[in-house]
Amino acid sequence: MKNLQEATERICELKGSLIALDALVPALLEVVPPAVHASLMRSFEAHAEAARTVMLHTDISDVVLATFERDVARNLALLARRGSRPRPDGQEATVDALLLTATRITTFLGPGVLTSASGFFFRRGERLFLVSNRHVFADAASSHYPDRIEIGVHTDTRDLTRYAAVSLPLYRDGLGLWRDAKDSGGAVDVAAMEIPADALPADAVLHAFDETHLESRDEPIRIGDALAIVGFPLGFHDTIHHLAVARSASMASAYGVRFQQQGWFLTDARTHRGSSGAPVVKHRGQAARETSALPWQLVGVHSTRMDMRTRDTEQDESLGLNCAWYSDILLTLTAPT
Repeated sequence: MKNLQEATERICELKGSLIALDALVPALLEVVPPAVHASLMRSFEAHAEAARTVMLHTDISDVVLATFERDVARNLALLARRGSRPRPDGQEATVDALLLTATRITTFLGPGVLTSASGFFFRRGERLFLVSNRHVFADAASSHYPDRIEIGVHTDTRDLTRYAAVSLPLYRDGLGLWRDAKDSGGAVDVAAMEIPADALPADAVLHAFDETHLESRDEPIRIGDALAIVGFPLGFHDTIHHLAVARSASMASAYGVRFQQQGWFLTDARTHRGSSGAPVVKHRGQAARETSALPWQLVGVHSTRMDMRTRDTEQDESLGLNCAWYSDILLTLTAPT
Protein backbone atom coordinates (compact mmCIF):
# COMPACT_ATOMS: atom_id res chain seq x y z
CA MET A 1 0.00 0.00 0.00
CA LYS A 2 1.36 3.42 -1.00
CA ASN A 3 -0.40 5.45 1.69
CA LEU A 4 -3.07 5.41 4.37
CA GLN A 5 -5.82 6.53 1.99
CA GLU A 6 -5.15 3.62 -0.33
CA ALA A 7 -5.17 1.20 2.61
CA THR A 8 -8.47 2.64 3.84
CA GLU A 9 -10.03 2.31 0.40
CA ARG A 10 -8.90 -1.29 0.18
CA ILE A 11 -10.47 -2.08 3.60
CA CYS A 12 -13.74 -0.53 2.43
CA GLU A 13 -13.63 -2.65 -0.74
CA LEU A 14 -13.13 -5.79 1.34
CA LYS A 15 -16.09 -4.86 3.57
CA GLY A 16 -18.28 -4.39 0.51
CA SER A 17 -17.18 -7.76 -0.86
CA LEU A 18 -18.01 -9.49 2.44
CA ILE A 19 -21.47 -7.92 2.54
CA ALA A 20 -22.10 -9.14 -1.00
CA LEU A 21 -21.06 -12.66 0.05
CA ASP A 22 -23.37 -12.47 3.07
CA ALA A 23 -26.22 -11.75 0.67
CA LEU A 24 -25.17 -14.48 -1.75
CA VAL A 25 -24.97 -17.37 0.72
CA PRO A 26 -28.66 -17.32 1.83
CA ALA A 27 -29.74 -16.90 -1.79
CA LEU A 28 -27.78 -20.01 -2.80
CA LEU A 29 -29.21 -22.02 0.07
CA GLU A 30 -32.74 -21.08 -1.00
CA VAL A 31 -32.31 -22.95 -4.27
CA VAL A 32 -30.18 -25.88 -3.04
CA PRO A 33 -32.27 -29.09 -2.90
CA PRO A 34 -32.92 -30.27 0.68
CA ALA A 35 -31.15 -33.57 -0.05
CA VAL A 36 -27.92 -31.68 -0.67
CA HIS A 37 -27.93 -29.77 2.64
CA ALA A 38 -26.41 -32.60 4.70
CA SER A 39 -23.49 -33.18 2.33
CA LEU A 40 -22.97 -29.41 1.96
CA MET A 41 -22.81 -29.03 5.74
CA ARG A 42 -20.30 -31.89 6.07
CA SER A 43 -18.15 -30.40 3.33
CA PHE A 44 -18.24 -26.94 4.92
CA GLU A 45 -17.33 -28.36 8.34
CA ALA A 46 -14.37 -30.23 6.82
CA HIS A 47 -13.08 -27.13 5.04
CA ALA A 48 -13.60 -24.98 8.14
CA GLU A 49 -11.68 -27.49 10.27
CA ALA A 50 -8.82 -27.49 7.75
CA ALA A 51 -8.71 -23.69 7.86
CA ARG A 52 -8.88 -23.75 11.66
CA THR A 53 -5.93 -26.15 11.86
CA VAL A 54 -3.84 -23.91 9.62
CA MET A 55 -4.68 -20.80 11.66
CA LEU A 56 -3.94 -22.44 15.01
CA HIS A 57 -0.42 -23.23 13.76
CA THR A 58 0.11 -19.73 12.41
CA ASP A 59 1.04 -16.51 14.15
CA ILE A 60 -2.39 -14.96 13.89
CA SER A 61 -4.33 -12.62 16.16
CA ASP A 62 -7.15 -13.64 18.51
CA VAL A 63 -9.41 -11.17 16.67
CA VAL A 64 -9.05 -13.10 13.41
CA LEU A 65 -9.67 -16.43 15.17
CA ALA A 66 -12.74 -15.13 17.01
CA THR A 67 -14.20 -13.59 13.84
CA PHE A 68 -13.57 -16.82 11.92
CA GLU A 69 -15.32 -18.93 14.58
CA ARG A 70 -18.24 -16.48 14.74
CA ASP A 71 -18.84 -16.58 10.99
CA VAL A 72 -18.39 -20.35 10.78
CA ALA A 73 -20.98 -20.76 13.53
CA ARG A 74 -23.36 -18.36 11.80
CA ASN A 75 -23.07 -20.14 8.44
CA LEU A 76 -23.48 -23.57 10.03
CA ALA A 77 -26.58 -22.36 11.85
CA LEU A 78 -27.94 -21.04 8.57
CA LEU A 79 -27.30 -24.38 6.89
CA ALA A 80 -28.88 -26.24 9.77
CA ARG A 81 -32.03 -24.11 9.72
CA ARG A 82 -32.45 -24.54 5.98
CA GLY A 83 -32.01 -28.29 6.14
CA SER A 84 -33.56 -29.10 9.52
CA ARG A 85 -36.86 -30.88 10.02
CA PRO A 86 -38.95 -31.02 13.21
CA ARG A 87 -38.38 -34.09 15.38
CA PRO A 88 -41.13 -36.57 14.38
CA ASP A 89 -41.84 -37.54 17.99
CA GLY A 90 -42.13 -33.94 19.15
CA GLN A 91 -39.83 -34.69 22.08
CA GLU A 92 -37.18 -32.42 23.51
CA ALA A 93 -33.64 -32.98 22.34
CA THR A 94 -31.67 -35.13 24.79
CA VAL A 95 -28.71 -33.22 26.18
CA ASP A 96 -27.05 -33.07 29.58
CA ALA A 97 -28.36 -30.01 31.42
CA LEU A 98 -24.77 -29.19 32.37
CA LEU A 99 -24.07 -28.10 28.79
CA LEU A 100 -26.95 -25.62 28.95
CA THR A 101 -25.38 -23.87 31.94
CA ALA A 102 -22.37 -22.78 29.87
CA THR A 103 -22.25 -20.00 27.31
CA ARG A 104 -19.58 -18.63 25.04
CA ILE A 105 -18.62 -15.02 25.72
CA THR A 106 -17.34 -12.80 22.91
CA THR A 107 -15.94 -9.41 23.90
CA PHE A 108 -16.20 -6.29 21.73
CA LEU A 109 -14.85 -2.78 21.62
CA GLY A 110 -17.22 -0.85 19.42
CA PRO A 111 -17.88 -3.02 16.35
CA GLY A 112 -14.60 -4.93 16.66
CA VAL A 113 -14.26 -8.42 18.15
CA LEU A 114 -11.58 -8.69 20.85
CA THR A 115 -11.56 -12.11 22.52
CA SER A 116 -13.52 -15.27 23.19
CA ALA A 117 -14.00 -16.80 26.63
CA SER A 118 -16.27 -19.07 28.65
CA GLY A 119 -18.95 -18.33 31.20
CA PHE A 120 -21.93 -19.88 32.94
CA PHE A 121 -25.29 -18.99 34.47
CA PHE A 122 -25.88 -18.72 38.22
CA ARG A 123 -29.25 -17.97 39.78
CA ARG A 124 -29.69 -16.28 43.16
CA GLY A 125 -33.35 -16.08 44.06
CA GLU A 126 -35.13 -14.45 41.14
CA ARG A 127 -31.95 -12.92 39.72
CA LEU A 128 -29.86 -14.48 36.97
CA PHE A 129 -26.13 -13.81 36.73
CA LEU A 130 -23.46 -14.43 34.14
CA VAL A 131 -20.23 -15.63 35.76
CA SER A 132 -16.77 -15.59 34.24
CA ASN A 133 -13.26 -14.44 35.06
CA ARG A 134 -12.80 -10.82 35.94
CA HIS A 135 -10.06 -10.49 33.31
CA VAL A 136 -12.63 -11.34 30.61
CA PHE A 137 -14.48 -8.09 31.36
CA ALA A 138 -11.43 -5.90 31.98
CA ASP A 139 -7.71 -6.59 32.34
CA ALA A 140 -5.13 -3.89 32.91
CA ALA A 141 -2.18 -6.26 32.41
CA SER A 142 -3.12 -6.88 28.77
CA SER A 143 -4.85 -3.51 28.17
CA HIS A 144 -8.06 -5.42 27.53
CA TYR A 145 -11.04 -3.08 27.91
CA PRO A 146 -14.12 -4.20 25.97
CA ASP A 147 -17.30 -2.15 26.19
CA ARG A 148 -19.80 -4.94 25.60
CA ILE A 149 -20.09 -8.72 25.35
CA GLU A 150 -22.24 -11.18 23.47
CA ILE A 151 -23.46 -14.46 24.92
CA GLY A 152 -25.57 -17.15 23.32
CA VAL A 153 -28.73 -18.90 24.48
CA HIS A 154 -30.82 -21.63 22.92
CA THR A 155 -34.39 -20.80 22.00
CA ASP A 156 -35.98 -24.19 21.29
CA THR A 157 -35.97 -27.28 23.51
CA ARG A 158 -36.63 -29.53 20.53
CA ASP A 159 -34.18 -27.98 18.07
CA LEU A 160 -30.77 -27.07 19.50
CA THR A 161 -29.75 -25.39 16.26
CA ARG A 162 -32.06 -22.51 17.17
CA TYR A 163 -29.98 -19.99 19.00
CA ALA A 164 -29.89 -16.29 19.79
CA ALA A 165 -26.98 -13.95 20.45
CA VAL A 166 -27.58 -11.56 23.34
CA SER A 167 -25.60 -8.32 23.55
CA LEU A 168 -24.88 -6.96 27.03
CA PRO A 169 -23.20 -3.63 27.77
CA LEU A 170 -20.36 -3.71 30.29
CA TYR A 171 -20.71 -0.10 31.44
CA ARG A 172 -23.44 2.30 32.43
CA ASP A 173 -22.61 5.93 33.11
CA GLY A 174 -18.95 5.02 33.02
CA LEU A 175 -19.24 2.37 35.74
CA GLY A 176 -18.68 -1.37 35.22
CA LEU A 177 -21.84 -3.46 35.51
CA TRP A 178 -20.07 -6.54 36.85
CA ARG A 179 -19.28 -7.34 40.46
CA ASP A 180 -15.83 -8.44 41.58
CA ALA A 181 -14.23 -9.02 44.98
CA LYS A 182 -11.05 -9.26 46.99
CA ASP A 183 -10.04 -11.62 49.76
CA SER A 184 -7.04 -11.92 52.07
CA GLY A 185 -4.86 -12.90 49.11
CA GLY A 186 -5.83 -9.93 46.97
CA ALA A 187 -8.07 -9.57 43.92
CA VAL A 188 -10.20 -12.58 43.00
CA ASP A 189 -10.31 -13.30 39.28
CA VAL A 190 -14.05 -14.05 39.23
CA ALA A 191 -16.81 -11.64 38.28
CA ALA A 192 -20.60 -11.85 38.12
CA MET A 193 -22.89 -9.64 36.07
CA GLU A 194 -26.64 -9.62 36.49
CA ILE A 195 -28.57 -10.32 33.30
CA PRO A 196 -31.72 -8.18 33.07
CA ALA A 197 -34.81 -10.30 32.52
CA ASP A 198 -35.76 -8.32 29.42
CA ALA A 199 -32.32 -8.87 27.86
CA LEU A 200 -33.03 -12.53 27.10
CA PRO A 201 -35.41 -13.83 24.43
CA ALA A 202 -38.82 -14.81 25.77
CA ASP A 203 -38.18 -18.39 24.64
CA ALA A 204 -34.65 -18.67 26.07
CA VAL A 205 -33.65 -22.20 27.08
CA LEU A 206 -30.93 -22.49 29.71
CA HIS A 207 -30.00 -24.08 33.04
CA ALA A 208 -28.36 -22.24 35.91
CA PHE A 209 -26.45 -23.29 39.00
CA ASP A 210 -27.72 -21.98 42.33
CA GLU A 211 -26.70 -22.02 45.98
CA THR A 212 -27.55 -25.72 46.35
CA HIS A 213 -24.87 -26.59 43.80
CA LEU A 214 -22.22 -25.11 46.08
CA GLU A 215 -23.08 -27.52 48.92
CA SER A 216 -20.88 -30.57 49.47
CA ARG A 217 -23.76 -32.71 50.81
CA ASP A 218 -21.35 -34.93 52.76
CA GLU A 219 -19.54 -35.88 49.56
CA PRO A 220 -15.90 -35.00 50.32
CA ILE A 221 -13.61 -34.01 47.46
CA ARG A 222 -10.31 -35.84 47.51
CA ILE A 223 -7.04 -35.70 45.59
CA GLY A 224 -7.46 -37.34 42.20
CA ASP A 225 -11.26 -37.06 42.12
CA ALA A 226 -12.70 -36.72 38.63
CA LEU A 227 -13.83 -33.24 37.59
CA ALA A 228 -15.06 -31.63 34.38
CA ILE A 229 -14.25 -28.20 32.95
CA VAL A 230 -17.08 -27.10 30.65
CA GLY A 231 -16.24 -24.36 28.21
CA PHE A 232 -15.04 -23.19 24.83
CA PRO A 233 -11.28 -23.85 24.47
CA LEU A 234 -9.91 -21.73 21.62
CA GLY A 235 -13.56 -20.99 20.87
CA PHE A 236 -14.08 -24.65 19.92
CA HIS A 237 -17.59 -26.08 20.39
CA ASP A 238 -20.43 -27.82 18.59
CA THR A 239 -21.10 -25.06 16.09
CA ILE A 240 -24.33 -26.63 14.85
CA HIS A 241 -26.02 -27.17 18.21
CA HIS A 242 -24.09 -24.39 20.00
CA LEU A 243 -22.96 -26.58 22.87
CA ALA A 244 -19.79 -26.35 24.95
CA VAL A 245 -17.35 -29.21 25.37
CA ALA A 246 -16.18 -30.77 28.63
CA ARG A 247 -12.51 -31.45 29.37
CA SER A 248 -11.72 -34.22 31.84
CA ALA A 249 -9.82 -33.01 34.90
CA SER A 250 -8.83 -34.20 38.35
CA MET A 251 -8.29 -32.56 41.70
CA ALA A 252 -4.58 -31.79 41.97
CA SER A 253 -4.31 -30.01 45.33
CA ALA A 254 -5.95 -30.28 48.73
CA TYR A 255 -9.53 -29.07 48.26
CA GLY A 256 -10.47 -26.57 50.94
CA VAL A 257 -6.87 -25.38 51.32
CA ARG A 258 -5.95 -22.05 49.72
CA PHE A 259 -3.07 -22.97 47.42
CA GLN A 260 -0.16 -20.55 47.93
CA GLN A 261 -2.54 -18.60 50.22
CA GLN A 262 -4.65 -17.67 47.21
CA GLY A 263 -8.37 -18.35 46.88
CA TRP A 264 -7.86 -21.16 44.41
CA PHE A 265 -7.09 -24.87 44.14
CA LEU A 266 -5.34 -26.75 41.34
CA THR A 267 -6.75 -29.04 38.68
CA ASP A 268 -4.87 -31.41 36.41
CA ALA A 269 -6.27 -30.97 32.90
CA ARG A 270 -5.34 -30.01 29.38
CA THR A 271 -6.74 -26.52 28.90
CA HIS A 272 -6.43 -23.73 26.34
CA ARG A 273 -7.12 -20.05 25.88
CA GLY A 274 -10.85 -19.46 25.71
CA SER A 275 -11.54 -21.67 28.73
CA SER A 276 -11.28 -18.72 31.11
CA GLY A 277 -14.40 -18.53 33.25
CA ALA A 278 -15.51 -22.13 32.69
CA PRO A 279 -17.28 -23.92 35.56
CA VAL A 280 -15.33 -26.70 37.27
CA VAL A 281 -17.78 -29.37 38.40
CA LYS A 282 -17.95 -32.76 40.11
CA HIS A 283 -20.70 -35.30 39.49
CA ARG A 284 -22.83 -35.92 42.55
CA GLY A 285 -23.77 -39.34 43.90
CA GLN A 286 -26.44 -41.67 42.59
CA ALA A 287 -29.23 -40.23 44.77
CA ALA A 288 -28.80 -36.75 43.27
CA ARG A 289 -28.60 -38.15 39.76
CA GLU A 290 -32.02 -39.70 40.20
CA THR A 291 -33.71 -36.60 41.61
CA SER A 292 -31.98 -33.56 40.09
CA ALA A 293 -31.91 -32.27 36.53
CA LEU A 294 -28.46 -30.83 37.25
CA PRO A 295 -26.70 -33.36 39.53
CA TRP A 296 -23.34 -31.57 39.67
CA GLN A 297 -21.47 -29.77 42.42
CA LEU A 298 -19.98 -26.47 41.28
CA VAL A 299 -16.55 -26.62 42.92
CA GLY A 300 -14.75 -23.77 41.18
CA VAL A 301 -14.25 -21.34 38.31
CA HIS A 302 -11.36 -22.07 35.95
CA SER A 303 -8.98 -19.16 35.54
CA THR A 304 -5.55 -19.81 34.10
CA ARG A 305 -2.79 -22.34 33.62
CA MET A 306 -0.17 -22.73 36.33
CA ASP A 307 3.46 -22.87 35.29
CA MET A 308 6.95 -22.22 36.66
CA ARG A 309 9.09 -19.32 35.54
CA THR A 310 12.19 -21.48 35.97
CA ARG A 311 10.93 -24.18 33.59
CA ASP A 312 13.26 -24.91 30.67
CA THR A 313 10.89 -24.73 27.72
CA GLU A 314 13.18 -26.93 25.62
CA GLN A 315 13.66 -29.70 28.18
CA ASP A 316 10.58 -29.59 30.40
CA GLU A 317 6.96 -29.97 29.49
CA SER A 318 4.42 -27.60 31.03
CA LEU A 319 3.04 -28.71 34.36
CA GLY A 320 -0.44 -29.25 32.95
CA LEU A 321 -1.91 -27.71 36.09
CA ASN A 322 -4.56 -25.01 36.30
CA CYS A 323 -5.89 -22.54 38.84
CA ALA A 324 -9.57 -22.67 39.76
CA TRP A 325 -11.10 -20.18 42.18
CA TYR A 326 -13.28 -21.61 44.92
CA SER A 327 -16.94 -21.30 43.97
CA ASP A 328 -18.09 -19.94 47.35
CA ILE A 329 -17.00 -16.49 46.16
CA LEU A 330 -20.27 -16.49 44.21
CA LEU A 331 -22.20 -16.04 47.44
CA THR A 332 -20.41 -12.71 47.88
CA LEU A 333 -20.69 -11.65 44.24
CA THR A 334 -24.42 -12.34 43.99
CA ALA A 335 -25.50 -11.20 47.44
CA PRO A 336 -28.43 -8.73 47.55
CA THR A 337 -27.26 -5.12 47.64
